[in-house]
Amino acid sequence: MRDIFSVESYNYDFDNSLIATHPLYPKESAKLLVYNRDTKEIIHTTFGNLINFIPKETSILFNNTKVIKARFFGKKESGGKVEVLLNRPLPDLKFSIFVKGKVKVGTKILFEDISLQILELVSDGSRVGEFWRSGEKLEFEEVLEILEEIGEIPLPPYLNREAGEEDEVDYQTIFAKESGAVAAPTASLHFSEEMLKELESRFETSYLTLHVGAGTFKPVEVSDIREHTLHKEIFQIPEKTKDILESSKKILSVGTTVTRTVEYFWKSREVLGEADIFLHPENRPQRVDYLLTNFHLPKSTLLMLVSSFVGVDEVQRIYKEAVQKRYRFYSYGDGMLII
Repeated sequence: MRDIFSVESYNYDFDNSLIATHPLYPKESAKLLVYNRDTKEIIHTTFGNLINFIPKETSILFNNTKVIKARFFGKKESGGKVEVLLNRPLPDLKFSIFVKGKVKVGTKILFEDISLQILELVSDGSRVGEFWRSGEKLEFEEVLEILEEIGEIPLPPYLNREAGEEDEVDYQTIFAKESGAVAAPTASLHFSEEMLKELESRFETSYLTLHVGAGTFKPVEVSDIREHTLHKEIFQIPEKTKDILESSKKILSVGTTVTRTVEYFWKSREVLGEADIFLHPENRPQRVDYLLTNFHLPKSTLLMLVSSFVGVDEVQRIYKEAVQKRYRFYSYGDGMLII
């Protein structure tokens, strides 16, 4: 029995050659590992067979967030080049950002006819800043318009490559609608138009929005996971989805982002705000019944979330088998269904 609070219990042996640097086409050809919690059986199949394993009368929830071109480059007033990642908007026309390299309060980063002024250095490594143009502070929508012209899709750091034009399509779900995420809800990347239509013909489907933040890639750096503080992410739940959540229907969350949103709602009953719920084996899901997800980084909160469904020992067994079977890991990788 592993210690569920030790971060080392969420480590596993991994071969870096299993990192998927690009998605598979057709999408349905990706591998799918199906895990049955009642029998502890592991089934190996392909994503095209997903529908055959979803229990009947299940309501399926998707995250319709849209990844923004959040990565961009500017220059300090001294002339040094700076890489910036826009994380999320804050109240009073301020923004949470990440800056590669050292900056101090008062630093101005210049790009186009815009200046980004650093206001605060936050302990989690992020920075608080304001965007200015012609003497006026910019709103979120204005910043998005600018980034659409000069920014890049912020691929996960473990892909270790620059984003290409194909990533503007590949790293976006087919139902992406609400702009604001800096990372894709990757379980949903597996769905083609045809597969989604087939799913909608057989199951009730609905959407919510969680704007995935850069903290989703941040490993847990404390030895006891209970000391970890989860990042906040902006969410919204529409009326139709709220009605489903308040019913007795079984729910399949497509991705960890949907799971976090649903469970935060179930705890707070808020349909709009910032979610920061940390799910792990001692804080298990109360409303989500089934989970569709990808394979996650060692020592990550996402792996701990998966462990909240099946337990840390079973996660280790599942991941060991996935490595042996040469599943493709992480954002562009293969999928896992927990029923």
